[in-house]
Amino acid sequence: MTRRSFWVNCAFAMAASPQFVPTEIASDFDFPQREAAFFYGLFLRGHSAEQLRRDIEVPPAVLAKWLREAEREPQLKDIFTRIVEYRRHVLAIFDTLVESEGMAQRIQ
Repeated sequence: MTRRSFWVNCAFAMAASPQFVPTEIASDFDFPQREAAFFYGLFLRGHSAEQLRRDIEVPPAVLAKWLREAEREPQLKDIFTRIVEYRRHVLAIFDTLVESEGMAQRIQ
């Protein structure tokens, strides 16, 4: 089978846009470990850690767009802030998992 590259951040981009942030997603913000585990699973399957980090982070262009949106609709600022904090938390957990994997391989 040939490996195809795909962008794992596409679902996040849709869910994070203002018109797609239902209240049910707010409860998902309570479990960044789940999303970090998903990305870690992709890492264990051979995906590049750097590419996965880029997919986890909120790209600067998206962040700039959100800031413009928040200026027009101030109620969105809290949502965007929460999303960015959540993604940073996911990234920190992912980095810890990747580092622990590297340490375990060195010990063996």
